[in-house]
Amino acid sequence: MVVTRFAPSPNGSLHLGHAFSAITAHDLAREAVGRGEGGRFLLRIEDIDGPRSRPELADEFRRDLEWLGLEWEDVPAQSSRIASYDAATARLLDEGMLFPCTCTRAEIAAMQPRVGQDGAIYPGTCKGRLLDPEKPAALRLDMDRAMARVGEIAWSDALAGAQIADPREFGDVVLVRKDAPASYHLAATLDDAADGVTLVTRGRDLFHATHIHRVLQALLGLPVPQWHHHELLLDPDGQKLAKRRNSPSLADRRAAGEDGRLLAEQLRLRRFPDDISLSRPTSEAS
Repeated sequence: MVVTRFAPSPNGSLHLGHAFSAITAHDLAREAVGRGEGGRFLLRIEDIDGPRSRPELADEFRRDLEWLGLEWEDVPAQSSRIASYDAATARLLDEGMLFPCTCTRAEIAAMQPRVGQDGAIYPGTCKGRLLDPEKPAALRLDMDRAMARVGEIAWSDALAGAQIADPREFGDVVLVRKDAPASYHLAATLDDAADGVTLVTRGRDLFHATHIHRVLQALLGLPVPQWHHHELLLDPDGQKLAKRRNSPSLADRRAAGEDGRLLAEQLRLRRFPDDISLSRPTSEAS
């Protein structure tokens, strides 16, 4: 059984990049059905981003997917899974894998830390501090301790092949934010395991984050899926399409009377509007 998922955050409307990602995940599951293996395509709403999450967008997303001609199964949204995040956090705290951090991004930047794949690498300023329930703090993973526990672990990408997890480039990543019950790293890893996802399909901009997710799976005893990090759709400046750059939305295209199924077929054939290009495949970019 091949189980894929599309997991958008309701903090803005979907655009062509989301459509390309959803179609990729949908079609990989349907191809498995055609091979007689069985396949499921899931929709999960990642709605724990505080006031930025807009519940009404979840229904807009469903209308967009239907317009594209996709079929899916709904699974519980992240906001209904807080207890599982809390349980995993408590376990990691008990095992000494997390430490509280009160540093702001500005304070970290002022320390002039080295820069890695995901920006400034936290220099470990708060490591060794004890948790104070009265003082708001993020919880960071002690990466050196985590790696000492799990040892060498592997993962596999369908396009880039076998990988050895090496998350030290990210430093002591935040697993629980001050303003949210879990970071993307923790929530997505737990959710994929709970949903039985066997092929994590997402853009290659998240390729390196998978090293972190693989370590969390090892620490928490979670099943290990395969990954498929697909190409990204890029704007005329070579930047990936993004909500924050006001990339044209699927909802606007739908309202204008565009044929969603035809658009989906064009995306499958890698035929994009003149101002849209495709990034290099993961196998070449990593």
